[in-house]
Amino acid sequence: MKLRGTLGGLNLLLEPQDTGVGVTDALGSRTELLNARVTLEVAEETSVDALESALGAVRGAGGSVSRVRAPRVNVAAPVTPEDARTVIVPHGLRAGTLGQYPGSVVILGDVNPGAEIVAGGDVIVVGALRGKVHAGAGGNAGAIVWARPIASPQIRVADALARSPEDSALEGMRKLEGGQAEVARLQDGAIVIEVQPGR
Repeated sequence: MKLRGTLGGLNLLLEPQDTGVGVTDALGSRTELLNARVTLEVAEETSVDALESALGAVRGAGGSVSRVRAPRVNVAAPVTPEDARTVIVPHGLRAGTLGQYPGSVVILGDVNPGAEIVAGGDVIVVGALRGKVHAGAGGNAGAIVWARPIASPQIRVADALARSPEDSALEGMRKLEGGQAEVARLQDGAIVIEVQPGR
């Protein structure tokens, strides 16, 4: 529990660990402060006993509770079908670029080391993928990452994460020379990368 004075009176914050007895004991020695307009704030989870004790203590001291405030909750705006459309980027991404897309994205070029892509849907890279990537960022476990090839230091699909080994630089260079198409997807909660058959 926290008390603080404001221009409009007094602010009383009840926290999750506060109990009815604890609030009564703490406010019993501060009755002279409670004879005012009090804004009562409650944390994420506050016991009913603590809330009733605070209200009783304020009223018993001759004060009044002018407002009761709950914590602010940030709610993400819903993604509309128009927002989730596929975006086509007509060029590659250079180091330091962060591309964020609510739906799927198709990149017509390479994604260089130091670049990062975050998409709510699939990530398709027509060139080499050497930057970080997160497909299915909103929890879409059916999202995929497709590139020619995948040589990324870090891939995320939904909530799963895969990192390349520290000593894989030579292997990454070999993959770039071959340029085979690869797809990364979730299988049994783990990210699996498969080589796509040539056409």
